[in-house]
Amino acid sequence: MAFIQFSQVSLAFGDRDILKNVSINLQKGSKVALTGANGAGKSTLIKILAGLIKPDSGNRAVQKDTRIAYLPQSGLTHKGCTLIQEADKAFEFGYELERQIDEIGTQLQNNPKNTDYLVTKQSELITALEESGWHRRRAVAESVLIGLGFTRSDFDRDTQEFSGGWQMRIALAKALMQHPDILLLDEPTNYLDIEARNWLEQFLKDFEGGFLLVSHDRYFLDVTINEVYELFNGDLKKYPGNFSHYEKVREVELQTLISAYEQQQEEINKLEDFINRFGYKATKAAQAQEYQKKLDKMVRIEIPESLKKIHFKFPSAPHAGRLVLRMNGICKSYTPEKKVLNNLELVLENGQRLVVAGRNGAGKTTLLRIIAEQDKDFSGEVIPGAGVKIGYFSQDNAEKIKGSQTILEYLEGIAPLELIPKLRDMLGSFLFRGDDVYKSLDVLSGGEKSRIALLQLLLSPVNLLVLDEPTNHLDIHSKDVLLEALKSFGGTVVFVSHDRGFIEQLATNVLHLENGTYKYFPGNYEYYMEQMEKQESQKGESIPLASTASVTQGATAAFSATPSSGAHPLRCLQSKLESECQRTHSAPEESGQNKNLSWEEQKKLDAEKRKKEKELLRLEQKIAELEEKKKELENKMADPQVYSNGEKAKAVQREIDQIVQEIEETTEQWMLASE
Repeated sequence: MAFIQFSQVSLAFGDRDILKNVSINLQKGSKVALTGANGAGKSTLIKILAGLIKPDSGNRAVQKDTRIAYLPQSGLTHKGCTLIQEADKAFEFGYELERQIDEIGTQLQNNPKNTDYLVTKQSELITALEESGWHRRRAVAESVLIGLGFTRSDFDRDTQEFSGGWQMRIALAKALMQHPDILLLDEPTNYLDIEARNWLEQFLKDFEGGFLLVSHDRYFLDVTINEVYELFNGDLKKYPGNFSHYEKVREVELQTLISAYEQQQEEINKLEDFINRFGYKATKAAQAQEYQKKLDKMVRIEIPESLKKIHFKFPSAPHAGRLVLRMNGICKSYTPEKKVLNNLELVLENGQRLVVAGRNGAGKTTLLRIIAEQDKDFSGEVIPGAGVKIGYFSQDNAEKIKGSQTILEYLEGIAPLELIPKLRDMLGSFLFRGDDVYKSLDVLSGGEKSRIALLQLLLSPVNLLVLDEPTNHLDIHSKDVLLEALKSFGGTVVFVSHDRGFIEQLATNVLHLENGTYKYFPGNYEYYMEQMEKQESQKGESIPLASTASVTQGATAAFSATPSSGAHPLRCLQSKLESECQRTHSAPEESGQNKNLSWEEQKKLDAEKRKKEKELLRLEQKIAELEEKKKELENKMADPQVYSNGEKAKAVQREIDQIVQEIEETTEQWMLASE
């Protein structure tokens, strides 16, 4: 059986121990996650497993003919051939086996003395080649490339045309296509959209070999692995089960560790205080020396770096009206042949947390740049609401943080004067402590730059956050803190993320982009996934989203799926219904059923339509007023004088329940009227 095995492996960089007598065994069926704080040495350990770095001591054993495929975090580029030609390089092992088979065939033609041995050897090589799937390499290559988001039109493109993220996808595809016995993947999900992540999840579930991976995506880990190795202070400890189970077990361990740490710190403080106060007094000098010896011999308890979490919350959002943003007829093209956004309509309401979903290249980042006023080269109109102030985060912004300035100098140059005295505390909350604030921008990692870009959002209060991949390069704990900060943010959030767990916990609404078209889902991410699955199963039978019927159906489904999700789904669908009604009203002569009506009949029909439109608007206004009243009561319920008084709390809750009932009844009337 193929395997890689460590035994008592150690490695040090200078005076720092990266690995201290660690052992690990990877074999067929191993599904392992490697975790630990940033800088703990995870990437180094993977490189030793891959045979790229030699340890200072210990043994690394690899079963003969074991094929190992390794994917680093970043830095791989490809050029000089097409995508499909580059993919074919992943099957080099097959070409080598074929060469050996041909070489033995040539030897056999000369009737050598060791014919039996050569025939047996050739037979083994032929069997190995057939079992590797090498003869189906073109089909395998196409399947893997398409699964990771490439299209057939990409196959003949030169590899140098692809961006850095797509270059890493090429590298990942090649690693998977090698038919390895052991896969070593360092952050394989960093550059993948959700569709590609889902495909990779299934690939790893079906993978017959063993793999070890590093990832900061909790959901991805939970569905792919069955054991966790934690690297902490050079020690490696194994935890059976998925990642969530590891976190629960580790939490209990850490509580004990923290308790012991706090007790030790208390003792250290007492000893140091005694030494400082009485060390120079003759009567206490001997005792002070004894205490100093005790301190010197004490084995200090260390707290994992992962416990030093980012700690922050966004400033209070400035007041804004209910309508935060309206987008009418937004069109955007990068080439004459293809529109990335085509006549997009969108209404954003206060308090919504909208995720923009779709494959890479669908226009998600483009839309966010338009909303954030970073891109003004488009047609259509963007109408911000009264008092809207926008904060924008993108990976591009993070990557632009460079230069010889220190972190502190950089932030002092862009911070308001009143916040400059607080910068050191703010930096400490983002894990830049002590001398870290004097680091040069040029030496910062991707994660550190992302943290600084997030910190910049705290320098001025905003009520509309536009976030493009805010979780990239953040570890799991930092993602959790960001998630809680966004949940408690009092304004509106529009974001793109490829972290499914993050989306599921944050999004209240979903906008799906695909091939220039869009679909709005007035519900959470789970509701969106359910609807997408239904549409896939009923392809060819769906009604166009802009039709009155689909608006009504969407509102019905949304209301039943998210009865108390904040912004009412009808508000967000209003512009579509109005445009549909206007289109029907403004062109009666084009309708097959109206063209033979008399003037009197047409006049009566138009009057009835206007009456129904007024009724729709009246009901919508009533729903808005009821929602406002419900929001006021919910705020009242949060008042300590109310929730601490049982009778008052019950009375307010009864009012809320009554209003919820009215909203449901009025919504039902609205749906009947819209039909």
